[in-house]
Amino acid sequence: MDPVREAFIAECNELLTVLDESLLALEKDTSNPDLINAIFRAVHTIKGGAGIIECRFIESFVHVLENVLDDVREGRLGVESALLDLMFSCIDQVRALLPFVVDETSQPSQALLEQSAALHALLHKVTGSEAVPPAGSALVAVDEAVRSARGSLIGHDCWHVSIRFGENVLREGMDPLSFIRYLASFGEIAHITTLTEALPPAAEMDPESCYLGFEIDFRSDTSKEKIERVFEFVRDSCLLHILPPDSRINDYIDLIMSLPEDNLRLGEILVRAGVLTEQELRAGLSLQQQDITDEPAPAPLGAILVGQQVVQKELVEAAVSKQAQISEKKAQEAQLIRVHADKLDHLINLVGELVIAGSAASMQAQRSHDPVMSEATSTISRLVEEVRDSALRLRMVQIGDVFTRFQRVVRDVSKEIGKDIELQIRGEDTELDKSVVDKIGDPLMHLVRNAMDHGIESAGQRLARGKPARGQLGLNAYHESGSVVIEVSDDGGGLNRQKIRDKAIARGLIAANAELSDADLCRLIFEPGFSTAEQVSSLSGRGVGMDVVRRNIEALRGTVDVESREGEGSLIRIRLPLTLAIIDGFLMGVGGSAYVVPLEMVEECIERGHESVGRNYINLRGEVLPCIRLREFLEIGGQAGRRENIVVVRYGGRKAGLLVDELMGEFQTVIKPLGRIFNKLRGVAGSTILGGGEVALILDVPALIGLAVDQEKSSRALGTASH
Repeated sequence: MDPVREAFIAECNELLTVLDESLLALEKDTSNPDLINAIFRAVHTIKGGAGIIECRFIESFVHVLENVLDDVREGRLGVESALLDLMFSCIDQVRALLPFVVDETSQPSQALLEQSAALHALLHKVTGSEAVPPAGSALVAVDEAVRSARGSLIGHDCWHVSIRFGENVLREGMDPLSFIRYLASFGEIAHITTLTEALPPAAEMDPESCYLGFEIDFRSDTSKEKIERVFEFVRDSCLLHILPPDSRINDYIDLIMSLPEDNLRLGEILVRAGVLTEQELRAGLSLQQQDITDEPAPAPLGAILVGQQVVQKELVEAAVSKQAQISEKKAQEAQLIRVHADKLDHLINLVGELVIAGSAASMQAQRSHDPVMSEATSTISRLVEEVRDSALRLRMVQIGDVFTRFQRVVRDVSKEIGKDIELQIRGEDTELDKSVVDKIGDPLMHLVRNAMDHGIESAGQRLARGKPARGQLGLNAYHESGSVVIEVSDDGGGLNRQKIRDKAIARGLIAANAELSDADLCRLIFEPGFSTAEQVSSLSGRGVGMDVVRRNIEALRGTVDVESREGEGSLIRIRLPLTLAIIDGFLMGVGGSAYVVPLEMVEECIERGHESVGRNYINLRGEVLPCIRLREFLEIGGQAGRRENIVVVRYGGRKAGLLVDELMGEFQTVIKPLGRIFNKLRGVAGSTILGGGEVALILDVPALIGLAVDQEKSSRALGTASH
């Protein structure tokens, strides 16, 4: 793909997310000017980017939306629910058009173009019906504007034109000087400053790129529209500000704050904004130089200029604020750097190989019994561990970006199904691996939609049950025992156990006389094709979705559980590993083979007592601990060793014991996926390579705990039946 188009698509996706968030916030605070301006800027940026890549179907569509937002910004249109719905539809339309930006030959389908035309008609209708303000409101607006400007005007008779040409102007066949010459054809250029700060060093300069900007004082009896038309052909690829003669101070403050140049001094900012001349600046600097020779602490330049009455105090304060902004921005940019995800993936793979090589070196050092080599490899292992942790932290991102997307989903779906639902988000700063974040969005979407459609009742039902009319939907995330827990909760009607049981019996999933625990009964909703919905809706009821949720989560080495109280609500809890690449493992030996479990899941290791022989559980300090003998489960031949050990593992509040022959200690584990042939292998989550080159299987602890608990329940049930 053309790099320019690729950059536009990436930026456009970010801006569409910003628009969704800003419109949702505006819906709650319809008079917030900062939100309105942020929405306008985002739409304008999309329009400008589309113009640069000559994507007319997006540029023309967004142009009409920009006009409507301009009316909102100027107070000619009010922010109402119907207008917000229309804006959301327009954002979705831009999102639908975006895939056709990939290359110049791609064009939207006729249906999409007709949808754009229909939205255009609605936008024009909104503007036409409400564009005329009530009688007398114009005078009120002018009076308010004068009061907000504190009655101060900048007194000179020139238009001030501030323009920064985009880098692609020359590539588009435009000559910046031709626009200046055309401007001079119907007026007088009283003063012009050519800006060259954007010029890179000669060795880095691209002869096809434009780096120029101009600050122009233009004397003419003309209109702002006519001056804007001079730059019409480059309007979308340049930064243009036009201030009329005798402009208000607020206009110049806005111009100062929008200046793009970095590393400007106070006087240079004021000159660029057109409120100070070069001569006045030189005079002020001269007075400051005299103060340096006369006083140990000379007066600031701003105070001198205000004292000379050549510039207003408010403009100096704005310039100082602009300097502070530039410094803060440069400090932030120094701390942040964008790195392509592929480069991070490659780094993680290299670190993984380094971990394996380090383990091999440590093993050789132990076998050699050389204390010097052992010390050196110990230091290397410590440093490799630090490198590993640092590399993995580079991939950690906050889950808040995923959660925020559902604000828009909840708003749209609640309107579609006629329910009043509020989304509450907690734990949005919880971090996990980016690869996990990218894959968790779809399962969460299924769960959120299901909770809204099945879980939360209608307003009438809620009021009849003594609940508030507005339903509550919650998203929460937190860390627990080396895992990330994501919770989707609602205060709806909860799961109907009897209906689930009847449906499961009808589909042959359980026997009519089966005794199931509450958790096992709730877990039936994840069976393929299972649904208790009486009617099929556009959101749910077909029995697809919940089994997909479980399958996708298990593919991430995670688990999903359900808690529900009938009439009070439900909570679905997802547990996921922090990372899918490298973990600290605990190495165990069974029958000459090595097996690994995540170290954070290991509670303790104990020696098996004689009293537990022949049983699949032990008494662990008064607590029944179900156990599973790995030799039998993995069908490993041969006799068990004289001494067996029990590794106690915990996951999601449940514990079990793994009977093994040998405890081999901690081990940095690089997770390698198994091939497709092993997809249905129960109890195994992956593989890793040991220091000596041998392959060790990584055990699926949640599955093993579930198996051990089931076996223990079955044996107790049989024992009860025999008595």
